This record gives sequence, C-alpha cells and structure tokens, in this order.
Amino acid sequence: MTDQRELAAALRAAVRGEVDLGVTARALTTMDASNYRRIPLGVVAPRDADDVAAALAVCRERGVPVVPRGGGTSIAGQATGTGIVLDFTRHMNRLLSLDPEAGTAVVQPGLVLDRLQEAAAPHGLRFGPDPSTHGRCTLGGMIGNNSCGSHSVAWGTTADNVRTLSVITARGERLRPGPGWAGAPAGLRALVEGESARLRTGFPDLPRRISGYAVDALLPENRADVARSLCGSEGTLAVLTEAELTLVRAPRARALAVLAYADESGAAQAAAGLLPYRPLTVEGMAADLVPSAAGLPRGGAWLFVEAGGDTGAEARAAAEAIVRAADVVDALVVTDPARQRTLWRIREDASGTATRMPDGSEAWPGWEDCAVPPARLGDYLRDFRALLAEHGLRGTPYGHFGDGCIHVRIDFDLLTGPGVARFRRFSEELADLVVAHGGSLSGEHGDGQARAELLPRMYGAETVALFERVKGVWDPDGLLNPGMLVRPAPLDADLRFSALPREPVDVAFGYPADAGDFSAAVRRCVGVAKCRTTSVSGSAVMCPSFRATGEEEHSTRGRARLLHEMLAGELVTDGWRSTEVRDALDLCLSCKGCRSDCPVGVDMATYKAEFLHHHYAGRRRPAAHYTMGWLPVWLSWAARTRTAGVANALASVRPLARAAKRMGGIAGEREIPSLATEPFSRWWRRRRRSAEDDGPLVVLWPDTFTEHLSPSVGRAAVRVLEAAGMRVVLPPTLRPRSGGRVGDARSRSPLSLLTARRGRVCCGLTYISTGQLDRARAVLRRTLDLLEPVLATDAPLVVLEPSCAAALRTDAPELVHDDPRAAQLASRVLTFAEALERYAPDWTPPAVNRPVTGQTHCHQHAVLGDGPDRRLREAAGLTGELAGGCCGLAGNFGFERGHEDVSRACAEEQLLPSVREAPQDAVVQADGFSCRTQLEQLGGVRGRHLAEILAEALEEE
Repeated sequence: MTDQRELAAALRAAVRGEVDLGVTARALTTMDASNYRRIPLGVVAPRDADDVAAALAVCRERGVPVVPRGGGTSIAGQATGTGIVLDFTRHMNRLLSLDPEAGTAVVQPGLVLDRLQEAAAPHGLRFGPDPSTHGRCTLGGMIGNNSCGSHSVAWGTTADNVRTLSVITARGERLRPGPGWAGAPAGLRALVEGESARLRTGFPDLPRRISGYAVDALLPENRADVARSLCGSEGTLAVLTEAELTLVRAPRARALAVLAYADESGAAQAAAGLLPYRPLTVEGMAADLVPSAAGLPRGGAWLFVEAGGDTGAEARAAAEAIVRAADVVDALVVTDPARQRTLWRIREDASGTATRMPDGSEAWPGWEDCAVPPARLGDYLRDFRALLAEHGLRGTPYGHFGDGCIHVRIDFDLLTGPGVARFRRFSEELADLVVAHGGSLSGEHGDGQARAELLPRMYGAETVALFERVKGVWDPDGLLNPGMLVRPAPLDADLRFSALPREPVDVAFGYPADAGDFSAAVRRCVGVAKCRTTSVSGSAVMCPSFRATGEEEHSTRGRARLLHEMLAGELVTDGWRSTEVRDALDLCLSCKGCRSDCPVGVDMATYKAEFLHHHYAGRRRPAAHYTMGWLPVWLSWAARTRTAGVANALASVRPLARAAKRMGGIAGEREIPSLATEPFSRWWRRRRRSAEDDGPLVVLWPDTFTEHLSPSVGRAAVRVLEAAGMRVVLPPTLRPRSGGRVGDARSRSPLSLLTARRGRVCCGLTYISTGQLDRARAVLRRTLDLLEPVLATDAPLVVLEPSCAAALRTDAPELVHDDPRAAQLASRVLTFAEALERYAPDWTPPAVNRPVTGQTHCHQHAVLGDGPDRRLREAAGLTGELAGGCCGLAGNFGFERGHEDVSRACAEEQLLPSVREAPQDAVVQADGFSCRTQLEQLGGVRGRHLAEILAEALEEE
C-alpha cells in the first residue's frame, strides 16, 4: 500500500510543477472518454522534461505506476490508471518551433492540435491528421494513439507525419527515437532481428491498422523507424516530452461534395471507388445519426467527400468530377467555407450524438473504430448489422469509409451482470468477425482496455508474446500504463458504471430525457470534451468558465466527473454535502451553453441547481442566495412601498453601498443597479390604451428585470407589438379562491376583487439559479394558478427577458413535472421576435439601416434559438452578426463575491471586443438585463433590447 502523504512529499520535493493528490484532482482523472474508470493516486503537471524524469524516478523507487495523459479523450481506457497521472496540458503545451521552409514543427506533448493548425495556417501548412476532437486533443495523445481523422485518405495517420521523438523511459533513460534505429533502447534491435520473419508475415496490410505495437516499422525495408514504432503505443513504452512533426501543404481552396445514397450499405460500397480521384476525405454517416437532415441532399446515408485545388474553380471542378463518378441518389457541392463548417459539424458531433439512440436510450463505446480493407467495408457492415441483431443490440455506424474504419456506439447494458456478460460475448464474436474480414480491432483509437484482451484473436498468441517482450525491453519494471495493450486487464473489468447507485436518486427536477434518473443524466457526459475548447466560433457558448480559467474542474466534463464520483461515493464520500463538487460548480455561470453545444446535451445549469438544493438543505446559505436569489421579493417590496428612489439614493452613498454589498455577498467591484421609480406595470395601468380590440391577443410577461430595472424595454415592446397590430395585455394579478376565471387576462370583476387573492407571475429563475428549488416550485405553482385564465385561451405569453423565457420553457416543466399546466405554459412562451413572426407575419418593421453589434444571449442560443431574431434584424436593416459566448454577468453570478475576475474574463472574450471593434454608428443590441449591465459597468456602453431599437425607429418614422 502506497503512503500517499509520503509520495506527495517526495514528488513535491522533486518536481517544480504542480503535484496534487487531493480528492478533486483524482476525481477529475478517474475516466477518459471510454467505458472505464480507475482511481489514480494523484496528478503531476510537469513543467519540462526534467520534471518528467524526476517524477518517474520517485514513482520508480516506490513501484507506483505512471499514466501519461493529454486531453483525456481516449475511447479505449488508456488515459486512466491507478498510479500517478502526468498532465501535460498545463505547462508542456507549447509550440517550440515551426519551420515553414522545411515544413516541420517541434511541439510539446500537451499542445492542442488546433493551436498547431492556427500557427501553421498563415504559411499554407497544416498537420495532416485531424480527429473530430481537434479543438481539445493533444499532439502527445495523438502520437500515443496514432490518431488519424477525416483526412487520413490524403495525409495518413499520425505515425506517417512524425519525424523524431524525445522520450524518457521508466528507468530515466533519455532517448531520441527516429529512423535507422535512432534512439532504440538496448536489446530492441536484437529482438526484432530475431523475429523478422514473423514481422513480415504477421501484420495485416491496412491503412488503419492501429492495434498492437507497430514493431514491423523496425524492419529495414521500413527504415527501422523507432519513432514510428512508438506511435500507437499508448504510453506503455516511454513518456513523450517532445516531437518533431511533418506538416503538409494545405490546398488553397476546398469544395465539399455531399453524396447521398439510399442506405448505409450503398455508401460503404461506393467509398473505395472514389479513392482514385484523390479526395481529401471520404467520410460516411447514415440518417439515424443526423438529428435533422436539413441542408443535406435527400437520401438515407451520405458520404462527405472533400476535394482541394489551387483555386475555388479548380476545387469545385474536382468535387463535381467526384459527383459524376459516383452513383448517387442526390448530391450537393458546397464551396462556401461557412456552410462547409456547418455540414462538417454534423459529422464531428457524431462522436457525441451517437451516444444516444433515436429513442433516447444510451449507447456506449467499446467497439468504436474497427477497420477493414475499404473494398470489403460494405460486406463487413452487413455482417456487423447481422451480429448486432443476433445479440439484440443496436448501433449507428459512421466514420472514415474511405479507410474502411467504422465508428459505432452500441446500446450495451453495462449496468447489470447479464448485460455485461452479453457485452463480453458480443466483443469476442465481433473480434472474430473483424479478423475474418482481414481487419484490425482498432483503426484509430487504440486498444487500451477495450480491445487489448482480444489481440490474440487478431495476431495470434506468439505475436502477442512478442509485444510483451517489446514492452519488457522498453519498460522492464512494467510501470508505464499497466493493464493497457499488453498483459491487459479484462475488457469487462473497471467499468465506470459499476460504482453508480442502482436505484434512482431522489431529486427535484424531473429529468424527462433521462427517465427521471439523475445518475443517467450525469452519465450523459462521455468525455469527448467539446467543453474544453479554448475558443468558440459563431454563436456557440460552452464552456465560458473553462475558457476563463483553463482548469478541468471548471469545464462541463470536469463538473460531470465530480458529480459521477459524488454518486459513486468512493472518492467523494460526503454526497450532496461535498465541498469538492460545490467548489467546482461555484464558477458555473448557469449559461446553459452545454444544453445545446454539448453533443450529448449535458445540462450543467440544471445539475448545479439540483446540487445546491440538496447541499444547502436545512443549512444556512451564502448571503447572495438571500439577496439576489430573493430579488423578486425585495424589488416588489420597494415598488409597493414606493421606496425605489430612497434605495437609489442610499446606494449612491459609497460607505453605505460598501456595507450593503459586504452583507449581501455582492462583489465590491460591482455597482448596484438603479431601481426604476415607476415599475413597468404601474406605467401600464396609467397609460391610455387604444380601444381597438380586433388584433390577436398576446400576454406580455412582466418579468422582474423589465418590471423593476428596465421598464423601458416593456414600454418599447408594447409600442412595437401594438404597431404590428396586436392587442397587448398583462397577466392576471388575482387568483380566484373558487376556481373561477378572471376575464381574459386584462379585466377584473368587482366580485373577483372580493373573492380572489393578489399575486404576481414569476418564472422562478433567481430561485432556480441559486438552488432554492422548493421556493421556485412554490412560485411556479402560484404562477400557474394565476395564469389559468390565460391558459384557457389560445393567447401566447411574450417574454422579453431571454433567461426568463428559457426558464419558463424548460425549467418550469422539468421542476413542476407533476403539473400538466407547466408543460402547457411552456408551449405558450414566445420571444419578442417569435411573436412578431407568428402573429404579424405581414408587418414590415421600421427601417433602422445600421450595423448591429452585441451578443446573442446565452439562454437564447441554448434554449430558445435566434432564427426569428436574425430574420427580424434583417428585415429592419440591421446588418452584421452578434457575437457568441457569454457576457459573464449571468444573472447573480457576476455580482457574487469572488466571481469578478471570471466574469470580466468572459466579457473580454467576445462581448466587449465585438463592441469596441464595431463601426461607430453601430447599434449595440443586448436583449438580456445581465448583458446590458455588463456592457454598462465594464464597457461604458449602453446596450438596448431589440424592442427598444425598433420602438425608437418607429418614433423616428
């Protein structure tokens, strides 16, 4: 038994980088993107090769295993281990040099692939292999797995693009492997020369043969390339500290041909026939993996075939030649780069979307990337489908059809004994099927624990014994990543689901997509780590806190891992009271970006609210939960007592403001927003309304922010909606005691005043975001009672604040899941732009004719969608695009003490730069109160709701 304190002390004395043997660090690295889970002793983030050598020396002296880890996106379990995890992403993540003339780059193992591509692009160069995880996978991990990606038909695997490596063996020897036996450890050459006959005959000839060790790369006819032989060794032979890579010349222009076929078999059979046309990609996927076929040519399966050229015309001509040569149902050639990216995103997200079957049931990796000769792919897929049916399993194949490599996730039952037994039987039979077709068990992601046990079926016992001897030469003590590739752990051991509770956990939300099971909701995170990308494109949001801090625990994946360990109860032992989970969730902005941007729909905002609800049950909460969580109550009191002016005056006295913020848990750097002296509903009651009654009735939702902080938004919305011909009313404020109806949401009878109780509608957002779910549920039930007269009509609810609209559309039915009125209410919620598009389709908005800047509200992006807003802006002559990301204020988040730095970093990512760089006459649009406040307090800029922009234009007309 290793003494963790003594090990930690020894590592800290030897290593200059971070050493963390705490619960959080260990919990974050129990899993990768596979089915497996192993608890490490701790994590070391080395600063350089000397740190790596020092850590290896400490572990060698104590017999502690070492697992090198990059982005943690491995799918076969090879990035998990029971010893010390070496995390290269923190410090050893640099591009050391790039030589455009030689077409080479020298990188550290923790460098993310996209960072290399960005540096190479200005020189017309790129690294050829490009896995779908290119935004977060590291070069070290790619070398360890011999990764490939969609362009391998043109540029090969990672091994094809490696020149030399710098490695350190478990015994501390520093070597520089390359061709001509360079960097070979003692004994390797003699071993290989004694087995040359076996090496020449025992390896299948495949473009995607990744399984086992590439010992045949050491044959003289293969240049005795030691560096190439290390590619795909999964960190079991040596620890990589540096790599010299070959870059390829990128085509100046590209065209994407999307070829449609009747079914998957037709696409698979056609793929090999396209290779003579020298395409850059030949990727395949079927309709059962595509959420929506919009934008794709009609068919049941598609090949994504990319062609390149020096000019756009040349690339298009090459793509059109491929279309002519292909026997297709339909086809589409796309040259617009933005549209190409949209189509490629469908393919890249498949690694996540494949984890759910069309009916919502779970599917898992394990047989993720077998490869067969491309010409046999169609026959293999038919046999594969038959084997699935024989075992009563389902899967959705997709992948690199041009290389004969298929990805698939299968609906294994990995939670019960019989289900795991069937998983093993199927795995054994599928291995035999792959071998019968001349294939490799792994065509990209490596063997790890998922397939290594089955390597004797592919290579035979004697060749596998040779692999073990190679391991013995490089790592005689067996310290590096034990249990992977050779002397493997059983493929059905260490399954990550086995530690989770078997019965559903008692929770507040309904989790309808997960049958009410919180464990199933947490299991959604499969580790593909799209949340770990360091930049976002377009309107994407996820995950702003990770981009601000760079810490795994502040990524959606990291938080999901901690929740998983909380449910497992081995590492995180205090359940809902866990401080580790609380601290990781503290910097979650509840932006809901993961709900839409995560390929598997992880909803960390909901999980955070659930956790806070349990964590603080029966306990004192942070002060901010009482101040900002109960904001609707405090603001209503100020309105009823008409003390808003007094509150504003007191807030302007700095000593009083400082004391109030200190007591309320509010960041000292923040200014307290001013309250409106006339709330929106008071203005509504005193205004002179038109007698016109023939327009469509819409109920305008007086959310807390519009009511008390930005009534100008409500007034503007009324002006625009009425100009568009609608009859605007507000929701009832009386609840009948006898169940009777209260008019049509705008009138009250004298009798009702005597028999009803007064109240105000509220979405409960501030209570939900602070985890006060009992209070939120009570508020929503009161709201549903008040809205019964509205729900009895067909009138929509127009909600101006995007976060409130999102809460009503998603949080309300999931929190009050036992009341059918909540779903009815959710179906009535419309945004401002949706109401105009649906109820005034022939109305022409005023011509603003100016550029627009600002940011799409994160909840709008994640829950509501912004298509109608885009169309409304276009009709009004507002040109340009709004930025993505999150403003960083995010309701109460940016006001809470301790969040100021992250809040500001989020704003500086996209929102503030987009406003600074906008044309001088640009209109700044910010539909959310948080976004407008952030712009004002950090940028000195006044943002306006789209309703205000249009109302002002109406006045000018």
